[in-house]
Amino acid sequence: MRLKLLAGLLLTGGLLQPSPGALADTGQWLQSECGSCHALEKPDYPALGHVERVTRKGPPLHFAGNKFQAGWLESWLQDPVRIRPAGVFPPGAVVPSDEGDVIDPATLEEHPALDAKQAKRAADYLMVLRPHDELIAATIYEPGSIARRMGELNFTKFNGCDACHSDGPGYGGLSGPELYTAWQRLQPGFIASFIADPAAWDPHTLMPKAGLNDSAVGRLANYLKLIGEEAP
Repeated sequence: MRLKLLAGLLLTGGLLQPSPGALADTGQWLQSECGSCHALEKPDYPALGHVERVTRKGPPLHFAGNKFQAGWLESWLQDPVRIRPAGVFPPGAVVPSDEGDVIDPATLEEHPALDAKQAKRAADYLMVLRPHDELIAATIYEPGSIARRMGELNFTKFNGCDACHSDGPGYGGLSGPELYTAWQRLQPGFIASFIADPAAWDPHTLMPKAGLNDSAVGRLANYLKLIGEEAP
């Protein structure tokens, strides 16, 4: 039933999409190849408790269709580059040194690359995983512009995002995913919705809810748009 619904979502777009049988086959393939690191279905967070977060090997993908830009996802799967400098559970990747805590590269695993056909197949399937359409629909955000200086102040001084995230290579924190390519890889509605209420998407996220109003969320999202459009 779930796969039939997912197929229907694809077909309503008027595009040639995989059949329900092909989706089922791809789902089984991805579960066998990726399920040990990624949640392709929503975990039972209350039952698992925070052990789920500590033992997580890869980010959850059960809402990938609400989150990623399809073209970026297909391309990245063929040439994966690290987005999270300290992995998905930063405390497990940090070791003390004479210069303070540093990331131990030995704790980080490389993501396998797929060939073009596999990447297209995987991306097509992941893009139908859209359990949070209601969160996107409830998001009040229209992409706009922001002055660079104001955007930088919002990101750093006013909201402290640079404590965990980098807004440019070599700038900012390392415990969260880098954000200077966020606009290229993430859907605008997801960016705004996740900033507003991270736990609505991932109950075990390490990102706090900052209590920002719609205007403040929009300013941060527009800054990611600004730096993302400038990124190579």
